[in-house]
Amino acid sequence: MPKLQFFKPSELKPAGWLRRELEIQADSLSGNLDKIWPDIRDSRWVGGDREGWERVPYWLDGFIPLAYLLDDRDKIERAKRYVDAIVAGQQPDGWLCPCTDEERAGYDMWALFLIDKVLMLYYDCSGDERIPDVVKRSLANLREHIAAHPIFSWAHARWFECLIPIFRLYELCREDWLLDLGRTLREQGMKYEEIYADWKYKIPERKWQWESHVVNQGMAIKEGALSSLLDSDEADDSFSEFMLNELFTYHGTAVGHFTGDECLSGTSPIQGTELCGVAEAMYSYEVLFALTGNPIWADRLEKLAFNAFPATVTPDMWGHQYDQMTNQIACVRLPADHVIFRTNSAESNLYGLEPNYGCCTANFNQAWPKFARSAMMRSEGGVTVCSPVPAVLETAIGGVNVRIECDAIYPFDGRVNFLVSAEKPVDFTLTLRVPGTAASAKIDGEDAEPGTLVSLERTWSGHSAVTMELAFAVKKIARPTGLFSLERGPLVYALEIGEAWEKLEYERGGVERKFPWCDWEVRPTTEWQYAFDFAGPEEIAVHETEEVGDVPFAPENAPCWLEVPVSQINWGYEPLSGMVAREKPLSAMPIGPRQTVRFLPYGSTNIRLTELPDAEHPQA
Repeated sequence: MPKLQFFKPSELKPAGWLRRELEIQADSLSGNLDKIWPDIRDSRWVGGDREGWERVPYWLDGFIPLAYLLDDRDKIERAKRYVDAIVAGQQPDGWLCPCTDEERAGYDMWALFLIDKVLMLYYDCSGDERIPDVVKRSLANLREHIAAHPIFSWAHARWFECLIPIFRLYELCREDWLLDLGRTLREQGMKYEEIYADWKYKIPERKWQWESHVVNQGMAIKEGALSSLLDSDEADDSFSEFMLNELFTYHGTAVGHFTGDECLSGTSPIQGTELCGVAEAMYSYEVLFALTGNPIWADRLEKLAFNAFPATVTPDMWGHQYDQMTNQIACVRLPADHVIFRTNSAESNLYGLEPNYGCCTANFNQAWPKFARSAMMRSEGGVTVCSPVPAVLETAIGGVNVRIECDAIYPFDGRVNFLVSAEKPVDFTLTLRVPGTAASAKIDGEDAEPGTLVSLERTWSGHSAVTMELAFAVKKIARPTGLFSLERGPLVYALEIGEAWEKLEYERGGVERKFPWCDWEVRPTTEWQYAFDFAGPEEIAVHETEEVGDVPFAPENAPCWLEVPVSQINWGYEPLSGMVAREKPLSAMPIGPRQTVRFLPYGSTNIRLTELPDAEHPQA
């Protein structure tokens, strides 16, 4: 079973900038959807007449851990009201979803997989003893239901998500029928190994397909490892690696994800990446690291958490995009007859309440809370620090109360202090993950290999300190389209572009967009048409403020930045596209003097240029 176990929110709390991100989220869209958005406020899940499928489960999947991580009593009570309504709605035969008996045969059971996963998460956060029986009765009903009505549609594509509650319940009751249910779902569900063995989706198409849907891919990264636990006690992540290699090769982005707007969309920096896909890939990486203990999954998780995810929500988290672009020099409504995205609408990269489609409105809020929950995990014989972000753990090890604080502003700085306090002497292993994105590392002054786990087996007594020093190097990364991006440690950097925001307030389909949950267009106010113009990374100046502001991922608060030599070029716009930069510039020949401009952490940008050419200088 899993190598690592998640701590309860009562034990592990975010601190520093990470806690501040959760506080911003709690005060913004995620923390208020049940008050302002009809699909949550008036959902059939709670007796209303609005959407009774995935949106309430999606929202609760982030709202519940958010409430408990922050010890927010109001939000805890609001979450409980939803859970109480869902539990009260369970039918005598165990059916849990809000539909009539006549609707059952046509009800997509994806929503059940989600709500059972959410309920087990709620159990782990709250300790509510009703929940295991509710989920057990629900899964027993599912076993009977799919014997007559095999899974289809989204449940067919996402069958493995049901293994999350199945395995968690199995840990509690050890009833083998649960594993048999998992095997039945596998038999009925989409066969990703077969799809990737003869993969037909290397070349993107303007065609919606289950097999190339980006969120399905983001979820399915963990499918092979989860599925392997139906046959073995050890999770096998080899298919996950193979799958990601294909995705990154043919659809990879500069920020460690893959394009999909809404289906896989190639390597162009002006194709989109759906926010739901980012959030789900983050969760897949968290699960994979817990299952295997392989640190590569935590490296991949951090790259999304520090770059792709914060870049696609507004700094105050009242708005989000459906699609983000790595070269996104504006966010405006595109011409209806020339939408650059392959299967998404002309409004897909606006910031707002529900641009293009509302799934991301409900689903994006799982990303930060679940990342915070994964900062440290319980391992055999001790504690594993999965990411050296600011966090505090207070737990019992061998009956002894232990406190572990990670004091850091990582990833914006490489200095990390671990402060360990033990009520009385106790033996345990503190395992530190050394980020693979570091150029070099030291733990208590001794060299440590990036990309590894370092185990400190000690008798811990009183107060102890362990230091980790991470050195970051600027790297120029070649991209498939002949352009280049800049990385430093776990952060990708993008050109700082001045922004002009235009508020859009209106009503559509009975849903009001009103400040602060309105929509926004963003246009550039400064030059963006540049090419890199330096011989080597040593010409790039690195700046660090050594502190993180009150809004960690706002452009004006960037805790670090680069000064990069560039030259202005004639880049140009995609024909008929409005304000979309060409995939490649018209010319990389300088049209002005060499100059120095600021590149911010990608996650601190709202509009950006991330992939640039090298300036072409004629031979003397």
